[in-house]
Amino acid sequence: MINNLFDYLGLAIFIYMIGASVFYLVLFMFSFLVLRKERGLNKKVPYEDLLVSEDTKPISILVPAYNEETGIVSSVRSLLSMNYKEYEIIVINDGSKDETLERMIEAYHMVETTMTIRKQVPSNEIKTVYRSKLFDNLVLVDKINGGKSDALNAGINTSRYPYICTLDGDSLLEQDALLKVMKPIIDSNEQVIATGGSVRIANGCLVERGEVMNVGLPRNPIVIMQIIEYLRAFLIGRIGLSRHNLLLIISGAFGVFNKSWVIKAGGYERGTVGEDMELVVRLHKLIAEEKSDKQMQYIPDPVCWTEAPESISILSRQRTRWQRGLFETLRKHKDMMMNPKFKKVGLISMPYFLLIELLGAFVEGLAYVFIVSGLFFSLISIELTILLFLVTWFYGCYISMCGVLLEEWSLRRYPKKRHLLILFFYASTEMFWYRPLTVWWRLEGVWQAFRKKTEWGVMTRKGVSK
Repeated sequence: MINNLFDYLGLAIFIYMIGASVFYLVLFMFSFLVLRKERGLNKKVPYEDLLVSEDTKPISILVPAYNEETGIVSSVRSLLSMNYKEYEIIVINDGSKDETLERMIEAYHMVETTMTIRKQVPSNEIKTVYRSKLFDNLVLVDKINGGKSDALNAGINTSRYPYICTLDGDSLLEQDALLKVMKPIIDSNEQVIATGGSVRIANGCLVERGEVMNVGLPRNPIVIMQIIEYLRAFLIGRIGLSRHNLLLIISGAFGVFNKSWVIKAGGYERGTVGEDMELVVRLHKLIAEEKSDKQMQYIPDPVCWTEAPESISILSRQRTRWQRGLFETLRKHKDMMMNPKFKKVGLISMPYFLLIELLGAFVEGLAYVFIVSGLFFSLISIELTILLFLVTWFYGCYISMCGVLLEEWSLRRYPKKRHLLILFFYASTEMFWYRPLTVWWRLEGVWQAFRKKTEWGVMTRKGVSK
């Protein structure tokens, strides 16, 4: 009787994993169609026109920085060389305890200045505003610590331009990234109110003066697995969801927003660790309530490079924080779940993030337990054990391999065939060591969310720039 009960539960897990895999395959096909349409196009000429077009909107680039002394100067250096008509860079020092402020002042000859700040969204007190003597478009805001959301809100209040671009303190943008991420907004006559670009991992790359000169792979297996994860998340998940305006997250590491809509939505939610997703969900809610046809899109080609954690301890803090952010956002906006008022976002996106991204960790964790128990303790039948193993391998490894395939077929950021072989090899091993770790961290993140843990966690960076 007990074996039969466990067999039924194992079968339910198998059916769930099949359903989740089919959903990912559908997203893969959507992504393939989008990338096939763009493949082979001359990607340079359309963006050169934007450099002189009157329709190109000025942008305020917001860079919240908390203890970013190792990478902040290089990140700003990369931003100063952007190919874009008009923009300003606002670095927000959120009460750093290291030398973030001092290094910015020294590197860019920052001096105190007087500036009118309109408090349109809530933020902690701004102590001092500095402007560079070398670059008129570079501003440094020193404020009382309040977290990343609060720092972004302070940047919004300080900004002058109608669009804001949010970046992490260690992010490096490619020179045409702003042009590429703004093009859908300009082409749609501002019907698109937010766009996000690809985020790639800079570990293992040759970086000089804030620019990625040569793309390479790191030797650390933990970082290689994160590269594969990013390919899967961005090239499969976000392209597929964006195609039908179902995108619920624009990465805080690189996103552009219509500032008036962000202000109308109340700015970034303070006190949450998933501020990027929470804002996008709130914008979807605002769009539905106003019966607007505004859209948010993901564009695969503009690339932002970031440093990935190289240790298990730091990576675990990052992943538990991400899961807490997902849980908090879904809980806060539970009224949107399966609500026809919010159309496809309420009927498809919200259930997807609940059933697959959040609850999927529980089901996948049970799958690993059942596989081990079936192989060594005969808890379930050997036939069902084999089926669970195959579908879990497909879900955890094969779909990641599809993400690597899309990278090679479309963007080709990794120039050597050896790189692709290494990525394929590691993707094929994901289920056996890395995937169980991420499942455990996701479960831990949900537990922390239930306990209402709000700490951000220390994110030590080594820096990737020379």
